[in-house]
Amino acid sequence: MILKTLLPLSVATLMVAAPTLAFAAQWSFTDSTGQTVTLDEVPSRIIASQDAAAGLIPLGIRPVGIYADSPVSEAKALQGLDLTGIEIIGQAWGEVDIEKAAALQPDVIIAEYWPVSKEWSGGNDLTGAESPLRSLAPITGVTVGESIIEIIEGYEGLAAGLGADLSEPNIAAEKARFETARDGFIAANKAKPNLTALAVWAGNDGLYVATPVGSSELTDFKTWGLNVITPDNVDEHGYFENLSWENADKYQTDLILVDNRAEATMKTALAQPTWTTLKAAAAGAVTDWPAYWLRNYGAYASELEKLTTAINAADENLTE
Repeated sequence: MILKTLLPLSVATLMVAAPTLAFAAQWSFTDSTGQTVTLDEVPSRIIASQDAAAGLIPLGIRPVGIYADSPVSEAKALQGLDLTGIEIIGQAWGEVDIEKAAALQPDVIIAEYWPVSKEWSGGNDLTGAESPLRSLAPITGVTVGESIIEIIEGYEGLAAGLGADLSEPNIAAEKARFETARDGFIAANKAKPNLTALAVWAGNDGLYVATPVGSSELTDFKTWGLNVITPDNVDEHGYFENLSWENADKYQTDLILVDNRAEATMKTALAQPTWTTLKAAAAGAVTDWPAYWLRNYGAYASELEKLTTAINAADENLTE
């Protein structure tokens, strides 16, 4: 069974709805569910989920507190971000130190909405109608949609409403770096039109093959020319086909992308005797899949650069 600390299996297949920001004497934000949060002034004391923090901090909006899905040292979304002075109030899926959260006196909780499971970051026990965080401040935020670009643009709109200056040179530089990385990724795919790829998560109980339909970044990769295989027997959650390790070789591709949210995932794969029945695994044509955690242009650029290197090195005729 996939651990929820690793994999909140709720990646939206909906587009990010354009939020409505209104300014007068009040601050207002309407999320994709149609719920509007209105405050007397622009909120400054923000508690953010790890992914929301990853979207907002590079834009100049610093929360007073963050709740993470795993130990912060392992949270891919937060790597490389300056967390100085930010209180960490949770380091496991669905858990927070409510006393620490209350002491921060938040004006608002910024999370992400996952339409498939109809829940906010951290799950319904943490952020649902009767949840502890809602007793402290209203919850709102960006919806996870079909493209990472749309998610980032959602954060740009939210950040601007919170007072961020999106004309800052470092913001433009990160976007330019991303655009260069994306163009390189597109060029690498054009150079190898026959290359196929498989995105997976490895568990002790089997190999989980991801469908691009449920992953914002995999959908982007396909849009930019990478032929990511769509499994034909996706489970009831709508995001993976679950294969026993005896049947791990069902899909043979030239390149394998492994969920990189935890180092244990790759170690688990390597420990399976049937891992190398996948020709790409046997050939060492394996790279990272930045699964579900990309929320800013800087991180996206870095991951695209790694993927481009792997594509350039891969044999597009490996599985002929």
